[in-house]
Amino acid sequence: MTVFDAIMQGIVQGLTEFLPVSSSGHLSITQHFLGVTENNLFFNVMLHVGTLCAVIAVYYKLIGRLIAAFFRIVKKIATRTFKWNEMDRDENMVWMVFFGLLPLFLLFVPIPFSGGYNGKDLAELWSGDNSILLEGFSLLITSALLTLGIIANQRTTMRYLQNGMSKRSGGGRSRLNPHDAFIIGITQVFAAVFPGLSRSGSTLAAGELRGVYKQAALDYTFILGTPAIIAAALLEFKDVLKPEDGVAVKIEVLPVIVGMITSAIVGFLAIKLFKLMLEKDRMYIFAGYTAVLGLSVIVYSLIMG
Repeated sequence: MTVFDAIMQGIVQGLTEFLPVSSSGHLSITQHFLGVTENNLFFNVMLHVGTLCAVIAVYYKLIGRLIAAFFRIVKKIATRTFKWNEMDRDENMVWMVFFGLLPLFLLFVPIPFSGGYNGKDLAELWSGDNSILLEGFSLLITSALLTLGIIANQRTTMRYLQNGMSKRSGGGRSRLNPHDAFIIGITQVFAAVFPGLSRSGSTLAAGELRGVYKQAALDYTFILGTPAIIAAALLEFKDVLKPEDGVAVKIEVLPVIVGMITSAIVGFLAIKLFKLMLEKDRMYIFAGYTAVLGLSVIVYSLIMG
């Protein structure tokens, strides 16, 4: 892998990990056209580390509060003073992250009639094949979900305005409940399996469809994705240390470092851009982009075979 390839993939990873356009789909498409076919597990781990740094850089204050809230919850449970109805906002977020992460275990459950494959196996199989047709269809689903989220957010905001509340007050619930968290978590599982289905876009849309205020849903999406990114990096790193075929992975230091730094910087800017676009109600741009890209990929795949 050249430094140029590393920069390109770092840009793609940093942009698409957080913007609602699917990092897995774009990386698969990019690698398809760049002709990158060698084992990239360690490189992918480092790209994930870069994007994780971007999340921490943007949300370090909230992450710090959530860590403190977690220990408060543990202390209250230990002293039998915990009361569900008396949780503050940060304690509520900690519980919702817990409920949202539970569905991820479904990735390791064998799927019936799949020959013993589980969700993680299918994700690796589909993202590593030579075809990008599935990515095209998944991008279309991303576009559809973003559109549904836009419509749901507009309806929720309208109801709040009709009830005499200002648009600035939220236009939706600022706190999630366990049903919200579990549904968003299920959505995240599907996004992990299908390359081209945006994790941030689909989970944001799921929150909006549940009536959650768009900015609250977005913050939850990024926080929920942090443990998922860490888990994905650890799983890939395990495969690097103990490859199934027994062949050690060749590590090219310079491209790895350049790719990681690039994904971190671009990822930081992407989060800021996403928050701004959501605040300005410009999500239709991403819905249109994923629709056009999805259709283009499908047409290309059918023509080229």
